[in-house]
Amino acid sequence: MRYTEHLIELDGLTKGFGKQEVLNGLDLRLPPGVHALLGPNGAGKTTLVNILSTLTSPDSGAARVLGLDVRRDKRELQGLISLTGQYAAVDGQLSGIENLLMMGRLFGLSRRAAAARAADLLDRFDLAKAAGRRVGTYSGGMRRKLDIAVSLIAHPELIFLDEPTTGLDTRSRRALWEEITALAAGGTSIFLTTQYLEEADVLAERVLVLNGGRIVADGTPSQLKENVGGSTIQVHDGHGRVIEEIPTRGSAADVSRRLAALAAARPDVQVTVRRPTLDEVFLQLTGKKAA
Repeated sequence: MRYTEHLIELDGLTKGFGKQEVLNGLDLRLPPGVHALLGPNGAGKTTLVNILSTLTSPDSGAARVLGLDVRRDKRELQGLISLTGQYAAVDGQLSGIENLLMMGRLFGLSRRAAAARAADLLDRFDLAKAAGRRVGTYSGGMRRKLDIAVSLIAHPELIFLDEPTTGLDTRSRRALWEEITALAAGGTSIFLTTQYLEEADVLAERVLVLNGGRIVADGTPSQLKENVGGSTIQVHDGHGRVIEEIPTRGSAADVSRRLAALAAARPDVQVTVRRPTLDEVFLQLTGKKAA
């Protein structure tokens, strides 16, 4: 892997469309690893991904990926990264395996290496039985899985995943999470945008929240949750439904004190203690609930 101290570096990055300013002076340093970008619809997530993956040029400022300038070193950078956009970009006239073999050859793999990698990816994404079928006959979820498989064909150093699991069923989403975890363990860095906050919570070492053209939060999932407040004691009725929530400061002493008071007043009540969620972080920072 190409060694750089920073995976992504932004200095005063701006981008607008007409009179609408989408990205407003972003400054950022991200180390290698798995990072998630959250934000409400229209926040500029896809625009930022397009700039970092060389599809769009910024209006001003600088952006470096793997130590390479996204404008000056565009061609070199394109050989080191991969992008899966929001919509499947596979060729519907080709079969699943033909799509993979074609992209493998375009990335410089030998015929044998491309065939071996294609077979491995088809198996991982549960597409082996449909490998010979024309992609135009695939369901939406199958096309999405193939699109992601294509992005992995050449073992890129950095993968951009723009809402990768939208439209996938629960089983396929979990399978992709496992693949992302395995890639990260093997040294591949991943930058993903997602509408599923659980996805960011499970996968990301660091979470960024983009709102109003600016990064309004940056930290580990645990750090962002701590900023919302302490743990909450939930009181349940006999059917398990939450009927009351008691906020705490999150310390063992405060939680214990409130539980003791609750036990003295209502000894038979059922309770759980939960930490803040990324949904609450998202709501507090953007004023909107996650999609």
